[in-house]
Amino acid sequence: MGGLCGIISEQPCAVDLFYGTDYNSHLGTKRAGLATYEKDCGFFRGIHNLENAYFRSCFEDELEKFIGNSGIGVISDTDAQPMLVNSHLGRFAIATVAKVNNADDLAQKFLKEGMYLTEFSSGKINITELISLLIVRGKDFVEGIENVYREVKGSCSILILTENGIIAARDAWGRTPLVLGKKDGAMAVTSESTAFANLGYKIEAYIGPGEIVRLRANGYEQLRKPNPRKQVCSFLWVYYGFPTSCYEGRNVEETRFNCGKAMGEQDTVCADCACGVPDSGIGMAVGYAAGRGIPYMRTVAKYTPTWARSFMPSNQATRNLVAKMKLIPNRDMLEGKKVLMCDDSIVRGTQLSNNAQSLRELGAAEVHMRIACPPLVYACPFVNFSASKNYLELITRRIIKEWDDEEHLEEYATTGTPRYEKMVEEIRRRLNLDSLKYTTIETLVKSIGIPQEDICLHCFNGSSAFTLEEENR
Repeated sequence: MGGLCGIISEQPCAVDLFYGTDYNSHLGTKRAGLATYEKDCGFFRGIHNLENAYFRSCFEDELEKFIGNSGIGVISDTDAQPMLVNSHLGRFAIATVAKVNNADDLAQKFLKEGMYLTEFSSGKINITELISLLIVRGKDFVEGIENVYREVKGSCSILILTENGIIAARDAWGRTPLVLGKKDGAMAVTSESTAFANLGYKIEAYIGPGEIVRLRANGYEQLRKPNPRKQVCSFLWVYYGFPTSCYEGRNVEETRFNCGKAMGEQDTVCADCACGVPDSGIGMAVGYAAGRGIPYMRTVAKYTPTWARSFMPSNQATRNLVAKMKLIPNRDMLEGKKVLMCDDSIVRGTQLSNNAQSLRELGAAEVHMRIACPPLVYACPFVNFSASKNYLELITRRIIKEWDDEEHLEEYATTGTPRYEKMVEEIRRRLNLDSLKYTTIETLVKSIGIPQEDICLHCFNGSSAFTLEEENR
């Protein structure tokens, strides 16, 4: 996915920018970058690879180089960024959180028009460069960003560090968040409001879908009004979001607790304790225990000092190893117990199958699983959720394809239908679970607490109307 942070202050911004960007580290895995502006010295930028290191270790020793009172930072799943640009709009640095499904088409369009694209050693298109080319076609930044909204198929949120403040633009449907923070003499913008608390900022406003604002140290001004409709990614609350963050005024941990509590109140399974798969399953498990009236127990703990998040390595076999090694079951808490585990989602199913087998080997009498979202039946065309490149990496779609029944996707995605029940039972069997239940769309929406029409649920029910060909592109 990726995360953004921007700081503009009456004082040097480097420290707030450093820690504010670091608090977005759970959102991205590939590259990190900082850029600052100082009137006399201009722009300074630094970019580091995160695939074998952490943000703080990469930037800590060179922090004094980032001089100036304004700056932007990015944790990226994709590009080397921020990029520095000099154009008729002036000099600026730009960072994006984006998924551009038509990147190849846009690149070919630019090349045919006589423009050029920077050639990177990876041989891949730099999405942030494409976005900057669309922006500089406008007579001003607002018109340029509106070009992005019109041309990009997918989503794109943007921070632009100019010589006259920071411009922040949330993607046209609001699928990825941007929130403004304020303290005396400074303004901040970030993907994760969790970045504010320890830096002394308070939430000032949530940027709306398609809204564009300019930040200065003493406040902000709206350059473009938000669009009337939004489709916020539900996985921000289910999986991506840090527990202390809020989106649209709704707290991540509260949502997960509400979801688990609702499932616990409705469930009838006999279990001795509830446990969450760290980290994103913990809030749900605490809620489930409260709703079901059973104790919450840490039967599994995550070893955090050295093991990274399991989707960081690009190789699937390595991801599986990381996922297994970082979670350590507690035999003394497991032996002889009927354990109910809570997790955010089932994507491929590989990690969950390994976890269930480990729990049984360490003495669990039964292993039940409750999932914080409905089954993932459609791949996401809007944000870079998981490392999936193909919808057939989803365990649901592999099963449906094996049954040669893809014309009935809607029934498989609808809770309670015979096909839905058959699919869930097959997943349970393959993962060697004693029982498996998923949250319904209705429970998830109620737990989030904003209207269903404002939430993107495409990966559960295909509600964006993307065709299979577009989904797999």
